[in-house]
Amino acid sequence: MNAGLGRLLGEVGAVLLDFDGPVCSIFAGYPAPQVAAELVDVLRRHDVDVPPDLANEPDPLEVLRRTAAAGDHDIMQAVENALCAAERRAVETAEPTPYAREVIVAARQAGMSVAVVSNNSAGAVNAYLAAHRLAVYISPVVGRAYADPVRMKPNPEPILQAARVVHEPAHRCVLIGDSLSDIEGARAAGVRAIGYANRPAKVETMRTVGADVVITSMGEIARILIGGMDD
Repeated sequence: MNAGLGRLLGEVGAVLLDFDGPVCSIFAGYPAPQVAAELVDVLRRHDVDVPPDLANEPDPLEVLRRTAAAGDHDIMQAVENALCAAERRAVETAEPTPYAREVIVAARQAGMSVAVVSNNSAGAVNAYLAAHRLAVYISPVVGRAYADPVRMKPNPEPILQAARVVHEPAHRCVLIGDSLSDIEGARAAGVRAIGYANRPAKVETMRTVGADVVITSMGEIARILIGGMDD
């Protein structure tokens, strides 16, 4: 058992979950590169001269960021709307992360608040939670700020917003995330950070950027929470 993980979970009152990774793989059935290509098509329909590197960008969130940097608000809204719609379709075929449900339910049963803080749209997150009968356990859902990607993680703003809603000081919250932006955002917000390394290459990188603990399965958290309830 990961002793450091057990100590950390014993010191917090709220679990803040990134969505894509710790809860599910949102683009499992509707691949992210396909979504990114569709967003690039939106740009082209608005007569944007798309450079080759952006045309081949596989991450839809990066397409969103690049669009915002160009500074045209109408085009930004068009891309944001297209991404929101794609995310709503994607959650219909999203693949649940093993042990995510157990973590969410056990945390609530242990008296902890559970929230989602995501760079995906809140509408998509809420649709997934409702479809998988998880919405009753999770509040709030803090999703991507509409057409304003500079406010996405690693910006600490959405993380701090979730901490305020659950009425816990930042140091009594832990964010579980699978990306560097999650860990960096947690550090900036002053919350604890658990790095979910769902690929082996992430383990050392997450430690380097300051994760308090790194796990390779959500089952590690579930086992500690469920074991603590049995004590």
